[in-house]
Amino acid sequence: MTDRISHWIDGKPFSGTTARSGEVFDPATGEVRAHVDFAGEAEVEAAVAAAKAALPGWRGTSLAGRTRVLFAFRELLSARKHELAKIITSEHGKVESDAAGEIARAIENVEFACGAAQLLKGGFSENASTGVDVYSIAQPLGVVGVISPFNFPAMVPLWFVPNALACGNTVVLKPSEKDPSAAVFIAELFAEAGLPAGALNVLHGDKVAVDGLLTHADVKAISFVGSTPIARYVYETGTRHGKRVQALGGAKNHMVVLPDADLDLAADAAVSAGFGSAGERCMAVSVVVAVDPVGDALVEKIAERMSRLRVGDGRDPESEMGPLVTAAHHARVESYVDAGVSAGASLVVDGRGIEVSEGGFWLGPTLFDHVRPEMSIYTDEIFGPVLSVARTASYDDALALINANPYGNGTAVFTGDGAAARRFQNEVEVGMVGVNVPIPVPVGYYSFGGWKDSLFGDSHAYGPEGFHFFTRTKVVTSRWPDRSHAGVNLGFPRNS
Repeated sequence: MTDRISHWIDGKPFSGTTARSGEVFDPATGEVRAHVDFAGEAEVEAAVAAAKAALPGWRGTSLAGRTRVLFAFRELLSARKHELAKIITSEHGKVESDAAGEIARAIENVEFACGAAQLLKGGFSENASTGVDVYSIAQPLGVVGVISPFNFPAMVPLWFVPNALACGNTVVLKPSEKDPSAAVFIAELFAEAGLPAGALNVLHGDKVAVDGLLTHADVKAISFVGSTPIARYVYETGTRHGKRVQALGGAKNHMVVLPDADLDLAADAAVSAGFGSAGERCMAVSVVVAVDPVGDALVEKIAERMSRLRVGDGRDPESEMGPLVTAAHHARVESYVDAGVSAGASLVVDGRGIEVSEGGFWLGPTLFDHVRPEMSIYTDEIFGPVLSVARTASYDDALALINANPYGNGTAVFTGDGAAARRFQNEVEVGMVGVNVPIPVPVGYYSFGGWKDSLFGDSHAYGPEGFHFFTRTKVVTSRWPDRSHAGVNLGFPRNS
């Protein structure tokens, strides 16, 4: 008998009344490991109502009180991170070391949110006019929705939820139906940390749940991460219904290798960034741009490293790359390999046909060379272990190739020339840039987000922009009569 994964509403599991459900697979075996309840209109209403009911109490909790909950959650998450990593691996398929890295980055975001008291300070102008003071205060939006993808079932929710809660909002989280258990685990830890019932709710499901949050009058903001077509839909639908929306979309991340680069460092980086988590990362390197004359040597070094990669069950400590998340996604990614061959790209390493365990969703690391911009393996976000090498004659041609791409999420340049690196970071039209760093995911006290079709909305995720997104500013202009107050208390003042 498989497990049943229920919603988490008002501080406890919530089965609801809708009969619909989805299958959650073990990607390494292809077996159904659980069924997850799918929300209907009644479940959406229940989750939003619980968040709305919890809002006055949580908003009224002092900054010191909110911070204590976040600190307690951080300690619980750190203490139980190995348990959460196993949950992620069992449903997503990524190796446990990769899942542990995901959780470590999530903890960074929680730690940043623990600084809410500092981050929510407003400005103050004394005596702006005679006897008049002017100051600003940041206040929560209300009930907010978070819609997260399958590829980072712990980290992406924790890009948003801690900041939203720190600012005094309450949250309805809709995780991916492909790997939903991590979100419930996180909600349980928050409850154990002292978060009031209803302040964080987990709503499972598909488009019904998403549309319910996008159109509900009591939901004031939406944070989303996913593919560009859905990000555009979320942004347009949410804003049409009067919501503040940040919708992070897809990517086609280029890594430029200049002739003076350390090719061993570049090859290591290309393999690590291209095949980690089986390429199921929005910051994965999917195109290596080899600037003449380094192409042949670089491709040889990349292929040699790929031959040593250990593909296997993510629960095996020896495995370096696991399976893809579902059979449907496996078929989609494999179809791009077929398309690349048909289009005339040089297939250097073919990952098709690999078998690790019967029934698993396996595709080995795949490498194409001489990829041209009109090929679908270049234009589309594949989201799998398929790395393309495109060749250019010069730095200017490499830059033009990147800037012509509709995506602008992440990019990297590998070079030993500081002037070239500085020029690249200034001229490239991409939101996150790495210099000899292949996956330039910002640390928790900066913000994450791309340009062009990789982001819809004005705010990036987490960091300072995350706090800005989850608050609205009020400016107060005040004048007070001169009054004195009496009373003596020699006790040391305490926060509460």
